[in-house]
Amino acid sequence: MIDLRSDTGTRPSPAMREAMARAEVGDEQRREDPTVLALEERAAAFLGHEEAVYLPTATMANEIALAILGVRGTELIVEENAHIMIAELGGAAFHSGLQTRGLPGYRGRITSDQVRAAVHASDGFHIPTASVLALENTHNTAGGTIWPLDEFAAVVETARGIGLRVHLDGARLANAAVALGVPASEWGRHCDTVTLCLSKGLGCPLGALLAGSRELMRRARVEKHRFGGAMRQAGIVAAAGVYALEHNVDRLADDHERARRLAEGWYERGVPVDPERVETNFVQVDVGALGMEKDEALARLEAEGVALTPTVVPGVLRALTHLDVTDDDVERAIELAPRALGVLAVSG
Repeated sequence: MIDLRSDTGTRPSPAMREAMARAEVGDEQRREDPTVLALEERAAAFLGHEEAVYLPTATMANEIALAILGVRGTELIVEENAHIMIAELGGAAFHSGLQTRGLPGYRGRITSDQVRAAVHASDGFHIPTASVLALENTHNTAGGTIWPLDEFAAVVETARGIGLRVHLDGARLANAAVALGVPASEWGRHCDTVTLCLSKGLGCPLGALLAGSRELMRRARVEKHRFGGAMRQAGIVAAAGVYALEHNVDRLADDHERARRLAEGWYERGVPVDPERVETNFVQVDVGALGMEKDEALARLEAEGVALTPTVVPGVLRALTHLDVTDDDVERAIELAPRALGVLAVSG
């Protein structure tokens, strides 16, 4: 099976496993684990902030960020199909008492004008105002799309000007950085907090970082304990994160190149994809254009040995390349998927 469902399916490489086996450990909750401390220091610099906190998952990192930035009974502004909006079980409301206001985006991006219009003046009794804006880069549902840095900075500046705190869901921020040749810190430094997921394209078995100022990270450590995220000898898994930041960032370019090759190969063979929309490691397939339901398309692809995953967009499936997907896997998928979807291959 050629597994293109998600870059969360990556497995630790032998070299990463060796680093984990050799890790020096201590009590993480007491901040006595030297490997966790080393990872946090490296991640803070990578993300453009004073300090970082190591956490089990990026969802926990996002939710802790909202808890320390938002004000209970106010609104969170976010693009309507962002991960925080559709894939975290209403965590902003459940954990932090935030009402979520989703705004329609273009390729996962919203504008300064939209942010201004979404912030209502409170009458002090009936109408909630907003307290926090969350942005996502790269944007999962939009197909791994990247926020242009100047556009991103302008929206953040607008938000700050009307009194909002700003969180960046940077689960795949490393992909954006590699794709544009811009340090991840250039996005991260504009925001109050930023997350980074280690268990996607960076290839770790688990883990995420939340970065921000020292004061915010002090509060984040309290919430980490409250959320049940405190660990003990976590250096064993933190070592995977250290290894990933040293060895697996630049190689994301290989994933992006394979995604482009996959999209171009499928397009040439009649599969409904738009190669021009491939910015990182996502390829979106519009099976609805073939008059096919997503479940049927997934079953037909699986029968031919190719695994994709559905999206929240009607009729659209996605394929993700990652460090466990080889050039041979891509070439084989290019041949198998058109057959599975019943489109005619064309030469060229």
